[in-house]
Amino acid sequence: MGCGDKMKAMQVISLTLLSVLAASAQVLKSGKCPKPAVQADFDASRYLGKWYEIKKLPAFFQKGECSTATYSLKSPGVVGVLNSELLDDGTINSIIGSAKAKNPAEPAKLEVSFFEGSPPGPYWVLSTDYEGHSLVYGCTDFGLFRTEFSWILSREPTLSEETVEELHGILSSVGVNVDKMVHTIQDETYCSAMNQ
Repeated sequence: MGCGDKMKAMQVISLTLLSVLAASAQVLKSGKCPKPAVQADFDASRYLGKWYEIKKLPAFFQKGECSTATYSLKSPGVVGVLNSELLDDGTINSIIGSAKAKNPAEPAKLEVSFFEGSPPGPYWVLSTDYEGHSLVYGCTDFGLFRTEFSWILSREPTLSEETVEELHGILSSVGVNVDKMVHTIQDETYCSAMNQ
């Protein structure tokens, strides 16, 4: 295969990926992933417990509302992950995984895996106060494009607009279009099935 053929093949692959991700409302951008600053002195033990999703960049693997993430200590250096959401048909969809820092010197840069043999995804904690909010960012390069994920989490089903705006500012500073973020329903009545 010549150089021109390789370029055409790469363009076809990139356009196919673009079409698939665009159809699933995934955030896809041109260029390489940014390298934002993460939470200084991140302490995974203080991060454990239940978090409610307040806002997110759309992700093809999330279809429901009332989303929560529960983190537990699985083994030294490994955090257990339980993500749950309420689907439109009233069923609860959950997935179990694990997270660990690729480099112990950078504990806020976690990698999350959900399936045996699948490549881990980045889960970078950009900001947290451990008791109220967390801002998570992940980005993966795909040739000429990148996919971005971000979640604003809270220890409660609500979060002040002031805090949300502050977290938007952090994301905007690294080039994330916060206008693409969507609110997650966390209404007590609507989400009651999640508490049974």
